[in-house]
Amino acid sequence: MNLRARIVGALIAAATLLVAGLIAAPPAASAQLTEVTGFGTNPSNLRMHLYVPDGVGSRPPLLVAVHYCTGSGPAFYSGTEFASLADRYKFIVIYPSATRSGSCFDVSSPQALRHDGGSDPVGIISMVRYVQQRYGSDPDRTFVTGASSGGMMTNVLLGDYPDVFKAGAAYMGVPFGCFATTDGSSWNSACANGQITKTPQQWGDLVRAAYPGYSGPRPRMQVWHGTEDSTLRYPNFQEEIKQWTNVHGLSQTPSRTDQPQANWTRTRYGGTGTTAPVEAISLQGVGHNLPMGGMAAATIAFFGLDSGGPTPTPTPTPEPGACRVTYKMNSWSTGFTAEVTIANTSSAPLSSWALGFTLPAGQTVTSAWNATIAPSGGQVTARNVSYNGTVAPGASVSFGFQATHTGNTSAASAFSLNGAACG
Repeated sequence: MNLRARIVGALIAAATLLVAGLIAAPPAASAQLTEVTGFGTNPSNLRMHLYVPDGVGSRPPLLVAVHYCTGSGPAFYSGTEFASLADRYKFIVIYPSATRSGSCFDVSSPQALRHDGGSDPVGIISMVRYVQQRYGSDPDRTFVTGASSGGMMTNVLLGDYPDVFKAGAAYMGVPFGCFATTDGSSWNSACANGQITKTPQQWGDLVRAAYPGYSGPRPRMQVWHGTEDSTLRYPNFQEEIKQWTNVHGLSQTPSRTDQPQANWTRTRYGGTGTTAPVEAISLQGVGHNLPMGGMAAATIAFFGLDSGGPTPTPTPTPEPGACRVTYKMNSWSTGFTAEVTIANTSSAPLSSWALGFTLPAGQTVTSAWNATIAPSGGQVTARNVSYNGTVAPGASVSFGFQATHTGNTSAASAFSLNGAACG
């Protein structure tokens, strides 16, 4: 699929969610997301939105949260958990917005891939400097995270500005320099398809060359990737591990491997604790739809921003088979509606839920109710909205959606609840 087709498909999916009013509501607080203009040097005319929680203290931590292609800062604010976590732990969040066609960030041009070279990274650093000056944020607790295009930008910012960021978390990203182009294109198919492999030394050299002469400490890195990612394919996950372990001078052999949740495999390098120099989480059977519920809290813990506050409640994961799904369809010539009921057959309550399932080829979600659904086709995930996340043992919850089809009216398959297969 070419870039235009990817963008159009994602725009349609995002638009239907917005029309249905299904993107998660902002945190319940008097603090508001506000747009900031005139924040400094901004060669690519990025927009800046800022979230400052109520009761933020002196020298607060700062997080930059970078959106996916076709997205925006406000969409990433509404659709992720970082703002609600900022309310809990009192850190400030910057949400940059790309303004070029497709709303992807520049992670490919020569200017973007060097310290103070120009393009989007320079504008984002101006946002950071603005908050440091205006709100007195702590330069020693400045972090960045992002998904897809934002995950790629996370890699770029850590390479370009190791003196600014203390750690980063890249969801569905690619290594620094992997997307590099010289023909003006913003899309690198070989990298996206996981066809670019290098030695750890070669990947590390790309990072070191971005800021010649820099000899200070390097940011810690957390990477997340689903094994079924068909947009930025899974081999990029291992290449990121190669790169950042080399940057930190670490072995490719993990110091610790565990499974914090079903279908998650977490490896840590250079340490075994929550704030190891490099941490990587592989998500079995997951596509290009991160972060999911609870993952942002794991990122905040990796950054060390959860200290001094309550421990985030992990998303309960039922045992395999401890859920039952009823799926009813009403089809017509070019479309159908589906009514889906999830029964919690385990002995533990759910405080939130994410139902993964596979739509047959040719079926595309156009709207939904009582859930958010992304992406619009293939392997999708339906997540609870603000009012129906809690499901007691023996209870059930329902949602529905409308979709188009191209002749295949088979039912969806392969249901999993919070990562565990349903009966």
